[in-house]
Amino acid sequence: MSRCFRPRMTVIPVPLSLLHFHSQFPASPPSGSRMQFPRVLTSAPMSRRVLYCLIPLVLVACATQNPPAPPQAAAKQEMPQALPETSVETIVDARPVDITPVPFEVARAEFVRDTAARFGIAPKLIEATLDGARFRDDIVSLMSRPAERVKPWSEYRPNFITASRIEGGRKFMATHRDELQRVQAATGVPAEMIVAIIGVETSYGGYTGKHRVLDALYTLAFRYPRSGNPERAAYEQRRELFFRDELAQLFALSREESLDLPGLTGSYAGAMGLGQFMPSSYRDFAVDGDGDGRRDLFGSHADVFASIANYFLKKGGERGGWVPGAPVVARAQLQPGFPEFNPETWTPDYSLAQLAQRGYRPLENVAPDATATLVSLEGSTGKQYWLGFQNYYAITRYNNSKMYAMAVYQLSQAIAGREIPAA
Repeated sequence: MSRCFRPRMTVIPVPLSLLHFHSQFPASPPSGSRMQFPRVLTSAPMSRRVLYCLIPLVLVACATQNPPAPPQAAAKQEMPQALPETSVETIVDARPVDITPVPFEVARAEFVRDTAARFGIAPKLIEATLDGARFRDDIVSLMSRPAERVKPWSEYRPNFITASRIEGGRKFMATHRDELQRVQAATGVPAEMIVAIIGVETSYGGYTGKHRVLDALYTLAFRYPRSGNPERAAYEQRRELFFRDELAQLFALSREESLDLPGLTGSYAGAMGLGQFMPSSYRDFAVDGDGDGRRDLFGSHADVFASIANYFLKKGGERGGWVPGAPVVARAQLQPGFPEFNPETWTPDYSLAQLAQRGYRPLENVAPDATATLVSLEGSTGKQYWLGFQNYYAITRYNNSKMYAMAVYQLSQAIAGREIPAA
């Protein structure tokens, strides 16, 4: 879920619908309102990925900033104002984009020409396939519906961590234990983490989406909804171009993996399979886990498990992905007199000393040279603070919502029979 694309996005992840395309869209320009999806993505991976809301933000924090000194105990001053909490990572795409309207016929002809040249596919085949695609008003409506409020953790978590989902995960892991253990041994990604991703994204394969992927991507590639707000014009154009690229990637994918392109079904954003991968993520991260010469994320559990693990290992880019055997999170405490620190990215760049200068100390044993990001969650009994390490960051590459990442992690722990804290 589910990777996804080159531009990065900011959304509240919701599995099944957006799952993987969430974590790669650029940040939305200011709006009335998170990843929502984020990365709902969506968090693939194709979440996921069902879009709860888009959070417009500007990137202001980084690991190299000098942390503020703690307030003097005897000083009588107003409590500093905390930065607003964000649910999804802030990523700004400042690259220029041409927003001049292009007639549909022209845009489609250019797409056929460019896709044919890029992937070596006969233009007549592309044309014939597009002739069978349908514009879907329901997909436009789903993509353009008004943003909803961002749910606090105390309301978000119960959607994903339930007795039935935990039990379903244990049964799924028992059924596929041998395949999962092989992938865990080869990659270092825990079996319960792979199962938790599938559980959050598609309820262990129970629902992988009902929309024809061709129709979904065709609609969003050429009729992405426009708000009419000039401040959102560049963002909406980038979204349309993203889906246009995913449509082109779908043609390449169907040829490479011998897929029945018109028959593929998935989310309304075009994510597919048990792990909800977008076409570009499928091409970039899918793995042939059963050795039959194909990467089948629809029918081969071995391929699905290996591909999710590979996504965890490789999606982090220069920062890197999953670190075998390393921790994911640790509980922390904010000392009295300090404002909350809410990083706008989930990159674990802060040393324990830097976090201590901001008033945070771990409540668990943590390696002294560890680096982390700070995760704040609104729990049922008040604020929860966590240190998120490299492996937490790796989960957010699947869907860039901090709550999605925590839900996946805690579900994985519950599936493995470990104790998890209350919401």
